[in-house]
Amino acid sequence: MTLLSGSRLGPYEILARLGAGGMGEVWRARDSRLQRDVAIKVLPSELSSDAGRLKRFEKEARSASALNHPNIVTIYDIGQADSVSYIAMELVEGKTLRELLHVGPLPIKRVLSIAAQVADGLARAHEVGIVHRDLKPENVMVTKEGRVKILDFGLAKLTHTGIDSGEGTNLPTETGTGAGVVLGTVGYMSPEQASGQPVDFHSDQFSFGSILYELATGKRAFQKKTAVDTLSAILNEEPEPIGAVNPQAPTPLRWIVERCLVKDREERYGSTQDLARDLTTLRDHLSEAVGVRAIEPARRSRRIPALVLAAVAVLAAGVFVGKRLWKEAPAPAPTFRPLTFRRGAVWLARLSPDGNTIVYNAAWDGEEEGPLYSTRPESRESRVMPFPGAGIASISSSGEMALLKDGILSRAPLAGGVAREVLEGATGADWSPDGSKLAVIHNVNGRKRIEYPIGKALYVAPPPRGIGEIRVSPRGDRIAFIDAPQSHEPFVGSVAVVDLQGRKTTLSAGWGFVSGINWSPDGDEVWFNGSLRPGAMRGELHAVSLAGRERVLLRAPGDFRLVDVGRTGRVLMTTAFCRGSITGVVPGESTERDLSWFDFSLVQDLSADGRTMLFTEGSEQGNSSLGNAVYIRKLGKPASDAVRISEGVAFRLSPDGRWVIAHTGTPPRLTLIPTGPGETRTLERGSIELYTWGAGWFPDGKRIWFNGREAGREIRAYVQSIEGGSPRPLLPEGIAGRLVSPDEKLVTAVDRSNRKVVFFSAEGQPIALHHDLPDGTEPSVFSADSRFLFAFGWGQLPTPVYRLDLASGKKQLWKELAPTDRSGLEGMAMVRLSADGRSYAYCYTRCLNDLYLVEGLR
Repeated sequence: MTLLSGSRLGPYEILARLGAGGMGEVWRARDSRLQRDVAIKVLPSELSSDAGRLKRFEKEARSASALNHPNIVTIYDIGQADSVSYIAMELVEGKTLRELLHVGPLPIKRVLSIAAQVADGLARAHEVGIVHRDLKPENVMVTKEGRVKILDFGLAKLTHTGIDSGEGTNLPTETGTGAGVVLGTVGYMSPEQASGQPVDFHSDQFSFGSILYELATGKRAFQKKTAVDTLSAILNEEPEPIGAVNPQAPTPLRWIVERCLVKDREERYGSTQDLARDLTTLRDHLSEAVGVRAIEPARRSRRIPALVLAAVAVLAAGVFVGKRLWKEAPAPAPTFRPLTFRRGAVWLARLSPDGNTIVYNAAWDGEEEGPLYSTRPESRESRVMPFPGAGIASISSSGEMALLKDGILSRAPLAGGVAREVLEGATGADWSPDGSKLAVIHNVNGRKRIEYPIGKALYVAPPPRGIGEIRVSPRGDRIAFIDAPQSHEPFVGSVAVVDLQGRKTTLSAGWGFVSGINWSPDGDEVWFNGSLRPGAMRGELHAVSLAGRERVLLRAPGDFRLVDVGRTGRVLMTTAFCRGSITGVVPGESTERDLSWFDFSLVQDLSADGRTMLFTEGSEQGNSSLGNAVYIRKLGKPASDAVRISEGVAFRLSPDGRWVIAHTGTPPRLTLIPTGPGETRTLERGSIELYTWGAGWFPDGKRIWFNGREAGREIRAYVQSIEGGSPRPLLPEGIAGRLVSPDEKLVTAVDRSNRKVVFFSAEGQPIALHHDLPDGTEPSVFSADSRFLFAFGWGQLPTPVYRLDLASGKKQLWKELAPTDRSGLEGMAMVRLSADGRSYAYCYTRCLNDLYLVEGLR
């Protein structure tokens, strides 16, 4: 049967052909009952009458549907229509390992992330007696979020049924799916599979080892000119050592692959769970593992030396003695000496060249803008320095400070004196080792660049990229910096260096949060705080060499940040107790109370009656790969517990309260999340290259607006039907949407050039509505009758909330919002109100810091 787009197969509408699996063709289809897209696998019409093929096809469904694991594709349904047998399964959108391997070997960090997930999924299948039997790169999919899915259990064999199926036993060593041939794929078969012997879970381990070898080297483990020669190599030859192909592969990874590829299956892993555990341990301790000294036997035999197996066992247990396995005793633990003792925030600190004077910025006991302080390690006292409002950027070897205030860089003597302004548009600075010149981050015509010395551009960040922090190496020959993918996200990106000829090198990439860039005392490594989760700073300090070799320098509970590394080896670090909190007034009450859930709650919306709050939880308790999760909570008396409805970042509730519009996935996609029963719906992207902050609903609940950008264009607002179809522009380029009035006559927006509130019609035509809202004001909600607009001053403390009369254009200060205790407040964020203004919620961030002098860190 030939399937055509638009035809039906049972309850499924066929949309497009996706490809072919090991047992049939795969199509994208729409489930008309549950309104979700699925993948449909069907047998080719010419093979539908083959009873053996049909039997194995049905076995695939029964086998895979028995599995319930995040790394194995989910089976929804099995059926027949018009003599066509099919399986409906989870639609996985991403790339196969084969597609990822087109560009060569993957970075080791990504190899281990993928491998650990594949092994975990296989371990689950093996636990219930299912063997895949056709594991290969084409049958492993990686989604955009990094989730791995094992596909196509079409050759699975139930190993504990007590019934010998007869498949794969004493058959000729051929490939294919016809009767009387070995089932599998040349190049990824195990020796027992290639020789027609019965197979068990050890066979999948061998196939997995072949895949892992290819991920780490970019070369197939067994590939000859013909299929017969390839099968012979699987039976009789060893692949080229991984270390010879990719010297960067850590030795424990080589051992794991070698154990999987042993010809004698009894010498592979006793259980795939042990294999998964080894890979997970290596993934989580990669920086320690790169220091393990390679043990290369002169001749590779079929039996792995006992010394190697013992070392793998030590690794699997997570026992790393000191920094490397061969050290007999762990290095002494670093010591921490507190330097500050008051309640408040510390955000910048620098050591003098001799390590005996510390200059830092702090705001104590509710101060809005703290002064500059200096102290000494042996003293508990700090003195105020005469540079109000200035932030310390660097201290030179000659005792001169580089100070930053409102984008102006100044120089001032550490011993006291008058500051001298030297540069406008600066956001970062560091002295050269001899103190003769400054490296700076200079904002020129909207683009950030590294200049060293001032005026000489070494690196210009291409738009829309930014530069987070810079530090000059102790040798003065390189500058380390945070290479940020977006100028407005300076703590997301990579650790990079640029030399004096302007050659940039990325040392460590893919960080969801990176800060505290510093050189090690000897200049051989760059030290930094790094987390794969966006916004997280929790307890990990990393080091990367100029060759890209990474290690974990320090792990500790709680939040801490590396601030400065002195040439004498002394280090400054701040610890932090940070919380994102929500405060507000709920229906039926008149006083504010805490509405937070976990430790980083960010309010996103209130329903029109104020009885439902939508918020994003950014804490690790959100249990999301993004570091964010979407929650709803009923307010009033009594208030209910919050309910987690999705990963991602929420924006607004639909007018009927049944849907939430949100960003999910990496990179973000625009989705509609049900607040009750239902399936999440991903909206068509069309030509949108990048989704940006901000999305909401039209009053009819059938259309949404969002902010985004097409290739080569500026950010603007778009409109899109929730029933389908591509988005179309709503507002002019450079104008970001905020709200649509209940009567649908006004669209509020923000001019990004100066953050001024502007108005448009629902058709996107500008409306000259004169008003006196100050720049930097954010629209929050319209009154139910569309007569008033409530808006607030973004980031201001306290936060003014205005009620704008849309007829006259006059604003009235409705309320000022701020928590009673202002110690450590870093900023006020969102303000959300009910349509009548009687209920409201606002969020703020508080960090209470302590500054420590650390010695012995290495």
